[in-house]
Amino acid sequence: MRKNTKIYIAGHRGMVGSAIWRLLEQKGYDNLIGRSSKELDLKNQNKVQDFFKTQNIEVVIDAAAKVGGILANNDYPYQFLMENMQIQNNLIDASLKHGVDKFIFLGSSCVYPKFAKQPLKEEYLLTDSLEPTNQWYALAKISGVMACKAIREQFNKDYVSLMPTNLYGTQDNFDLQTSHVLPAMLRKFHEAKENNNAPVTLWGSGSPRREFLFVDDMAKAVIHALENKLPEYVYNVGSGVDVTIKALAQTIQRVTGHAGDIVWDASMPEGTPRKLMDVSKMKEVGWSYTTNLEDGIKQTYDWFLQNKQDLKEVKF
Repeated sequence: MRKNTKIYIAGHRGMVGSAIWRLLEQKGYDNLIGRSSKELDLKNQNKVQDFFKTQNIEVVIDAAAKVGGILANNDYPYQFLMENMQIQNNLIDASLKHGVDKFIFLGSSCVYPKFAKQPLKEEYLLTDSLEPTNQWYALAKISGVMACKAIREQFNKDYVSLMPTNLYGTQDNFDLQTSHVLPAMLRKFHEAKENNNAPVTLWGSGSPRREFLFVDDMAKAVIHALENKLPEYVYNVGSGVDVTIKALAQTIQRVTGHAGDIVWDASMPEGTPRKLMDVSKMKEVGWSYTTNLEDGIKQTYDWFLQNKQDLKEVKF
């Protein structure tokens, strides 16, 4: 991969896209291209096709998506299904039509069946029913994986899908209505600490197990896929290590310095009992994570403290 290869990063201002952009710049790539949602509406097929016509893009990294936690997925099923399909389908189709030979599609661990055997292997895709609380997002991502696979098989192009586990880190979404579990917890504990160490109420029992990956490690996996031709069409990207939600809460409480009580509301949904990725295929091709959970949370909290005044609410 040449350092002046023209690389388009869709979603370059988001948590994942911005981490990829930073790492590419650090490695000397100097022909990166990005467009904000105001500059290019990825849901608009004609505008995406016109954009690709004029840019001579060589590589696409698709880090653009509508994302959110259990609450957002429950409340906005149509948006999570349709808008994600529009975004990825427009990007994939335009890339095929305009000669993009390498496409890296970022999916999600939620594409796997709710009760699939743990740890989750790539071959479990499409073998059973999905978790209802995020099935709409999962279905959209599955369609993207299969579109890339179809292009790979029919046109012999290097279109590969990476399925990250739960990601967190700098530039995360900390909106309590639409964020994922880790950033939502971090904000809750911080605000409770500021409020005389008030009790923090969390959803569920705390018993489900989740795996987390620091976003900079995800960026390294993407660059690894960029600089190598991976032999399979889909790869899990994660730490291969999971923790209970209760242990996660205790770690965040320790990092933020909150000294109050944690109250578990067992009447609220808590999602899949366990989601752990089998990351052996990525290890076989030369990538593995390097940031442990507590260190990653510390870096995320430091960024949150520096930027909390400028955080925007994320609406659907």
